[in-house]
Amino acid sequence: MGDGRTGGANRPAWLQQYELIGKIGEGTYGLVFLARLKPPHPAPGRRGPPIAIKKFKQSKEGDGVSPTAIREIMLLREINHENVVKLVNVHINHADMSLYLAFDYAEHDLYEIIRHHREKLSSSINPYTVKSLLWQLLNGLNYLHSNWIIHRDLKPSNILVMGEGDEHGIIKIADFGLARIYQAPLKPLCDNGVVVTIWYRAPELLLGGKHYTSAVDMWAVGCIFAELLTLKPLFQGVEAKNPPNPFQLDQLDKIFKVLGHPTVEKWPTLANLPWWQNDHQHIQGHKYENPGFHNIVHLPPKSPAFDLLSKMLEYDPRKRITAAQALEHETLVTRFPDRWDRGTGTWYAILSDGPTTWTKRAFTIPARGENCTVSYSSSRYYNRF
Repeated sequence: MGDGRTGGANRPAWLQQYELIGKIGEGTYGLVFLARLKPPHPAPGRRGPPIAIKKFKQSKEGDGVSPTAIREIMLLREINHENVVKLVNVHINHADMSLYLAFDYAEHDLYEIIRHHREKLSSSINPYTVKSLLWQLLNGLNYLHSNWIIHRDLKPSNILVMGEGDEHGIIKIADFGLARIYQAPLKPLCDNGVVVTIWYRAPELLLGGKHYTSAVDMWAVGCIFAELLTLKPLFQGVEAKNPPNPFQLDQLDKIFKVLGHPTVEKWPTLANLPWWQNDHQHIQGHKYENPGFHNIVHLPPKSPAFDLLSKMLEYDPRKRITAAQALEHETLVTRFPDRWDRGTGTWYAILSDGPTTWTKRAFTIPARGENCTVSYSSSRYYNRF
């Protein structure tokens, strides 16, 4: 399995419980394979659920399992939430001490859904769909933050969307390789490593901040929210690669052009950030006038949705909206879609991208305290409103 082949008589014993289909992904962490769990009592036509098996590369020192894999296992074993990816099993191939994690398989992610709408459909995502996706993302993130976990690498490709099965259209936050535990309420995290893919990296990190909180995740959610609206990254800077942890002037420039120049008056702790203090490449003197943010994201400036997005992209992390507060924002709780059927308690929310099969699932919006039913499309977004 380590080389991607799906056959062979020397498979480890644990692999016998899976029907291997093939390799479906590859990244810096290793490889991902698609498999099916074999049913306990095989019968014609009976198939087990699809499983994603993630094989980790060994540590850079070549002396065992990578710290990234250990961190992911430790966190995922303690996490249990509908909007967070589920770790099904952990396997070790003792022949080469390689590590495999088995997850429930998600057919889609937000990156491919956004790209599908941009390149294939040439149309925006239905606003009710955006609202549903955003609510689920915040719901999962609120669970993580409530348990003192910061994800630190939220981006569209790490937000999975379930395909076939009982969880059609359900969002799953995935990839916990950079996640960390707070250790104590309100205690900022200090870390010297680079976190968060650059387009979704909060300004306090870009300006050299080493102490930070869950607010970095909320900045990333704001970037994802804007991308769902416009079908393209909001702050698409060019990353500087050298030296290690370099000053990312182009990314800051992209942010300032959209949101305007930050000031110490609006963000008092700005003056304490290393890159701002050093005034590297004279960033304090740059002026950005009339950014017109609402025009970029196609939202009226006085709309509830624009207010929510602006609060997610607040420069000062201490003022940035939290996941719990965002879930109670009027954008997500004051109005149901036009097809909200109060008689039957059905909310027709279109949540995923593919065939026309529909399933219904019990759904609760905590801020309203009302139980309702959501109809999910299994793969394609259909505008039925």
